[in-house]
Amino acid sequence: MPHLRRAHLAPRGRSIGRLVVTDTRTTPSLAHWRLAVFGVFAINGVAMATWFARTPAIRDALEVRTDQFGVLIAAMAAGSIAGLLGSSHIIARFGTRRTLLVALFSTLVALAIMGVGAATLMSFPVVFVGLALFGASSGITDVAMNVEGAAVEQAQGRSIMPWFHAAWSGGTIAGSGVAAAVSALGLGVAEHSLLIVALLAVLALVALRSIPRNRALPGLDDDGDGPARSSFSERMAIWRDPRTVLIGLIVLGMAFAEGSANDWLALAMVDERGVDEPTGALFFGIFATAMAAGRVGGVWVLDRFGRVPVLRASALLAMAGLALLILVPHPVAAVIGVLAWGLGASLGFPVGMSAAADDPSKAAASVAAVATVGYFAFLVGPPVLGFIGEQFGLLSAFWLVFALIGLALLVIPAAREQGAAAVKNATATNAAAKNAAA
Repeated sequence: MPHLRRAHLAPRGRSIGRLVVTDTRTTPSLAHWRLAVFGVFAINGVAMATWFARTPAIRDALEVRTDQFGVLIAAMAAGSIAGLLGSSHIIARFGTRRTLLVALFSTLVALAIMGVGAATLMSFPVVFVGLALFGASSGITDVAMNVEGAAVEQAQGRSIMPWFHAAWSGGTIAGSGVAAAVSALGLGVAEHSLLIVALLAVLALVALRSIPRNRALPGLDDDGDGPARSSFSERMAIWRDPRTVLIGLIVLGMAFAEGSANDWLALAMVDERGVDEPTGALFFGIFATAMAAGRVGGVWVLDRFGRVPVLRASALLAMAGLALLILVPHPVAAVIGVLAWGLGASLGFPVGMSAAADDPSKAAASVAAVATVGYFAFLVGPPVLGFIGEQFGLLSAFWLVFALIGLALLVIPAAREQGAAAVKNATATNAAAKNAAA
């Protein structure tokens, strides 16, 4: 039912003298919408970290070799491929809000299955099925939240996508911190996963209430007013766009760098540097902290220097950190290397999402395509490292990560700002330069 507010408190709505009529059923404000997207990213990060940081314990509970554990990760990758390839069509049919609701809760159910399957049932097939479901549902969630984040970014008129991904990294920090603590206390994987699932389910319900029902970006349908829905052929045609493909290569290399650390860093430090399990989880926490710091500070750096110089510096930093970690077997070198790796890998994925959304007429399809490439690398690449690591060692397998970051470095100019984004970047860069000179 409509209600009345004073005009200075409610600048929007139908004016009647000094009063404004507003409708409580309208879409949430930009601030609430932005906060809700932050929440979704953080929830997804905690869920993923709960799996990443307990991989040594899950491997030991199932009593499998590194290459067999790679098969489990391949199950997650297979589910992810299915989810990623269908994500844009699912979002177009049901909208981001309803897609996020179903996909997020499916992710949590899968996390519970994995924890109970590993620690209580000690069943390889149950964990395999749980990981396949986890991959499919988290892949759909990832694309949907990036589409929603790109819509918020366009509504706000500033490149804030790194902050959303910083929220994801913040979630992984919290998740890995909890994992390290409960591991040190001896709490089992099953109990840990069930507690996390219960907490995240409540937080997800709160966050999703503020996701608006209208279509997030042109070309995607939802259950409210907005641009017309795109056709299947129009969404598939984006894969033939050269710029989208090149941005996808950038995201592929940087997402591979991030995903490899998520799945294998803790295990590599335990198996090849001789640290205990809590310390292995702590190294992953260092990486996640560096990722979060890079994304929080990345918005200012992007405003000051633009996408291409920042991405080039980021790629070179990540490559230097990887080389240091692989070549120098010293704890201090490992910490510095992991920090540089995390900082360098932090901006590739979110900046790729922003670059994909430069053209509003095909933003949704482009964001979905680039996110699909990124999460393909994020989840398919690490199993490949598992098989290589079984033969040559995980640290040596990280040279493949080094090479793919180098490939991304070659095509970074494709992410240069276009259209309205180029105008906004030039304005922001000039303003930053004047402030620095003052």
